[in-house]
Amino acid sequence: MKKRLLAATVLVVGAAFSSIAQQPMAGTIVSEASVDCGTKKHGKKESTDLLCQQYTVRTATTEYQIRQEKPSDKTFLPANTPIEFTLDKDKMKFKVNGKKYEYLIVGTSAINAQTK
Repeated sequence: MKKRLLAATVLVVGAAFSSIAQQPMAGTIVSEASVDCGTKKHGKKESTDLLCQQYTVRTATTEYQIRQEKPSDKTFLPANTPIEFTLDKDKMKFKVNGKKYEYLIVGTSAINAQTK
């Protein structure tokens, strides 16, 4: 009897946590920067630095630094763009103007009451 109760409790708590992770959160893209994200070789001695777009997304309690996965994606997202996003492991997924985006989360920081 105790094993069944424990199993039921684990299922309910697990389902609650998994549904929380998938609910969209509101945030705003507050800044953009081009950052180094590797090099591309053009032969034996020539190489070119690759730049990726890195954005800061601010929520009520957290700032996320996100970076595009592939330097070949040249889409530019303007600052002050409101988004609704979901987190999936180390990725942030959201839509802007009907187009889906998936960015790597490269940093997070808490926001205190004075920063707002």
